[in-house]
Amino acid sequence: MTHSITTPASHTKPFNEQASLQATSRLSKDDISKSKTKSKSAKAFKKVDMYQVVTDQIIAALDKGVKPWVCPWQRNSIGAGLPINFDTKKVYSGINVLLLWAAAFDAGFSSNQFLTYNQANNLGGQVRKGEKGTSIIFYKSLEKENEQGEKEVIPMLKSFTVFNVEQIDGLNVEEVKGFNVNNSFDAIDHVESFINKTGANIVEQGDKAFFRPSTDNIVLPTRERFSNSLDFYCTALHELTHWTGAKSRLDRIKGSRFGSDDYAFEELIAELGASFLMAELNISGDVQHESYIASWLTQLKNDKRYIFKAASAASKAHQYLMQVTCEQLKAA
Repeated sequence: MTHSITTPASHTKPFNEQASLQATSRLSKDDISKSKTKSKSAKAFKKVDMYQVVTDQIIAALDKGVKPWVCPWQRNSIGAGLPINFDTKKVYSGINVLLLWAAAFDAGFSSNQFLTYNQANNLGGQVRKGEKGTSIIFYKSLEKENEQGEKEVIPMLKSFTVFNVEQIDGLNVEEVKGFNVNNSFDAIDHVESFINKTGANIVEQGDKAFFRPSTDNIVLPTRERFSNSLDFYCTALHELTHWTGAKSRLDRIKGSRFGSDDYAFEELIAELGASFLMAELNISGDVQHESYIASWLTQLKNDKRYIFKAASAASKAHQYLMQVTCEQLKAA
């Protein structure tokens, strides 16, 4: 089962971070000059639609019953469960989290650390022959002068390839122990602290979980209704992601009707946001929203930017909650 865009390390040169997506595959063998002299004719290239490529991967995963936004490895103390760059220690975000999680699930990686080919070489490492990298994306702005002499900023989607540290020899990778919690309902101090510091009004009662915009509060089922504490925290983080969408915060929720496409889209944002937060907090859990998968698949097939928009909104919610809790910590 394949969830990632792969590049053989032994036969192709690694993507340069500045390389354009337009230079990916040639259209015709006739474009290859047989002469030793330089040809003046331009070579034809076929554009790769990265929006469609990534969307197709997500659809393929969901069709097989795999949620590509579930962290596949056991969390550790280095960057928690979010994928990070081994060299810069920067955490990947947005759609790249999903791409790297899906690739790790497919390959069975236990590490969340990645490097480009050049970064590995600079650190004295060597990508093993035959290893396949994962192509991830970033946006770059290109300034261009129009006919009126005015500068225009054009956003460009770029691609480059990274390898998991388990695919690279010669690196000094520190082994870390995972964070384990047993299945009994035990409070996890740092997660309790995080939830409290968000400032959200949370009521634990009944047997349903939801965010109510009219009163700006979150309702969660009582804790004894959950089989373990992790599922309770996962549900709380899911609802906190909804909470960020209120008008007074990120202004994302527009009163969509239950069962509508907009409602299902907001549920996808909350699923992704909860996954990002769980990775950040070094925990795992589950919220059952399989009923939305059919709607998500329909939208993914109709809109190649659907998962990008959802991942972007989820990242903003994740970053908003982290910022709020950090500010509360500094003020304490």
